[in-house]
This record gives sequence, structure tokens and C-alpha cells, in this order.
Amino acid sequence: MDPRLPHLRDKLAKITANPHRSRSLGEDKHQFHLGPPLSEERVQSFETDHGIELPSAFRAFLTQLGATGASPLYGLLPLEQYELFTMDPEPAASAPRGFTPLEQRQHHDDLFLHIIEAGCSDLVLLGITGPLSGRILTGNSDGFWGPDLSPAADFIAWYELWLDDMAAGRNNRALELSAPPSHTP
Repeated sequence: MDPRLPHLRDKLAKITANPHRSRSLGEDKHQFHLGPPLSEERVQSFETDHGIELPSAFRAFLTQLGATGASPLYGLLPLEQYELFTMDPEPAASAPRGFTPLEQRQHHDDLFLHIIEAGCSDLVLLGITGPLSGRILTGNSDGFWGPDLSPAADFIAWYELWLDDMAAGRNNRALELSAPPSHTP
């Protein structure tokens, strides 16, 4: 087991009791509950079906902590709803880059997996191949904003950043956290 996971479980369990915590967009949907972990066999089947290998930190989270529910925004999607994307080529005039579902592309660039529900055409993606493998990016599939690369080294570090910022009552636009009005961290 990744040694960070029991610590995350404890932090998640304590978050709702913290009166000074930030509010997280979508918390009313997932209510800070994680769905049951996935079996190794189910994850391997998904990887085989999609011709990918999930980054180790994300795989550990799914198989040892929980596979749906509590996360920034509206929550971790069920495995069946994950979708592979590629990043669009850089547009002229330094406009933001969008993302395109893999099945709509002729060639295979670096792959990103849509893992968290963000609403509308906004995406929370996990790098699957290439130099951003294991990292979290947020963006908009239509290129209205982003992409924004998280400073966290992997999914578990990103998840912990969300919990830590929320527990401290911080605003964090990238994680859609808003501090309580009377709290100044």
C-alpha cells in the first residue's frame, strides 16, 4: 500500500468536522464519501481494453482507497465513464489549447484520461503517456481556458493538496475551493 493513503483516509474523514474549512464545489454531490475500491482484475481489464497503463499513484488510490466520489469538483467518475483525450495542437496567437476525445483523432499524441466530473466542457485529466504522465491537468475541451498543470507530482499529492487547502480554509481557484467569509488563513 502506498504509505500516503491511510493518511489521506484520515484527513478525508476529519474534513466535514472542521468548522473553518473551505467549501468545495460539488461537495453536496459526493458528500466527502468514497465509493469502494476496485479490484486489481477490474483495473487490469480496463487497461487492457484501452491499451494503457494507469500511473501507479492513481492505480493505488483506485484499488486501495476508493474508486468514485470525494474529490475536487463533482467527484471521481466511475471507471466506466473515463474517457481518453489528446491535447489539441497549439493554436495561433497564444490562445488556450483544448482537448479532443481520442476516438476523434487520426493519430495518437500524448494521452490524458478524464477522471473527475467538472461540469460543462471543463475537464480534470490525468496524464497517461508522455512527459505529463501521472500529473493532473485541468482545462476546457473547447479551449476556452487552460490547460493548467497542477504543481503536484502525482494524483495522491494533488488529492492531498485539495484536502490540506480545504482544511486550512484557503481559496484555491484551480481546485474550486472558497474560504469561509469569516476565515482568514
